[in-house]
Amino acid sequence: MESSDLRVFQMVAREGSVTKAAQRLGYVQSNITARIRQLESELQTVLFYRHNRGMSLTSSGKTLLTYADKIVGLLDEAFIALSSSGEPSGPLLIGSTQTAAAVRLPKLLACYYEQHSNVQLSLTTGHSQFLIEKVLHYELDGAFIGCSCTHPELVSIPAFEEELVIAAGPNVADLAEALAKPILVFSSGCSYRDVLEEWLQSIGKMQPTMMEFGMLEAIIGGISAGLGISLMPKAVVSKHEADGSIRTFEMPHRYRHIHTEFITRKDAFVSSSLSTFMAMLPESSGAIN
Repeated sequence: MESSDLRVFQMVAREGSVTKAAQRLGYVQSNITARIRQLESELQTVLFYRHNRGMSLTSSGKTLLTYADKIVGLLDEAFIALSSSGEPSGPLLIGSTQTAAAVRLPKLLACYYEQHSNVQLSLTTGHSQFLIEKVLHYELDGAFIGCSCTHPELVSIPAFEEELVIAAGPNVADLAEALAKPILVFSSGCSYRDVLEEWLQSIGKMQPTMMEFGMLEAIIGGISAGLGISLMPKAVVSKHEADGSIRTFEMPHRYRHIHTEFITRKDAFVSSSLSTFMAMLPESSGAIN
């Protein structure tokens, strides 16, 4: 079993399609198909279900993907470790929730790049559970998540503390009126959604109308237009509140604050690029406010 075959298998598993995997890897489709068949022959098991929507993993395929992620991740780390110098350089793959990316990271990333221009920064956004999976699968060096992390394979450090508020349209008179409106949220896995749902249940609002959006800007636009309300960090909506397009209401003390944490794998090699980045986090050094 060659590591290159595992990389091909990993990409097909991620993309769910030989065609998409071939495009991502720069291979011809016949090469991808032949490598997958060779792996299945070598392992004497079927790794994929083939259907008209593409390919999905069998139970054997899911088991192999777990090991492939670890093996490929460790090989990539070995390359970084052996080629790493004291000066930060090379790729640095960071993940973040959309709210942190919009408000907290621009200044931090700009400051980091100004000091370490040889580092190729890359930012991926998504909800907390999505980012956790990306770090676990060695697809990100680290990520900012909006919840506490207890996964045994991950380690976290505090990055930012956020004050959460209910954001509503400018014409909403009070919190009671706000809570009568639909709730605008990200998909399941969003930490702010989890906090909001827990609070709503605590006050007896068991089945509120939920509208899912994929983008922060869409949620803010919906709030401003009076479509509904949402739970957000105060820093995200402060400018909108100042210009009168959004009104905010305080959360009860128990739900008012949430920590954004930065997570990495416990077994990951910490490059000079990553260690320097982590040292610049606000609650680590106070360098960025």
